[in-house]
Amino acid sequence: MNNKKIKNILLTILILFLLYIFDFLFCPFHKLTNLYCPGCGVTRMIFSILKLDFYQAFRFNPFLFILSPFLLLYIVDEFLINIFGKKSFFINKISDNVYLFLLILAIIFGILRNIPMFDYLIPTYV
Repeated sequence: MNNKKIKNILLTILILFLLYIFDFLFCPFHKLTNLYCPGCGVTRMIFSILKLDFYQAFRFNPFLFILSPFLLLYIVDEFLINIFGKKSFFINKISDNVYLFLLILAIIFGILRNIPMFDYLIPTYV
């Protein structure tokens, strides 16, 4: 991995850390529409996972919490591919059908979490 990529990763981590400290993290979609997108609560979920508070992490975004082990495996795989320049270590090329299925699930989750009957899918506030 070249120095530019490392600097970009470190800069991103620093910006997220500063935003977390000063509590400037918000969802622009929610601010504009007052609706919850499928990603609302992800940042708080990540910080809860880092604090090992898995219950609260699940409450912030259950959809992405369930997918997070697979996403982490994908990120590690891409990282190793960039370092060693070889083909995939863990994951065979995922078909487009899987991506389409996950997109459809995300859209359904985004719709459901805005219906009052499914208000338990709304990110909690602590």
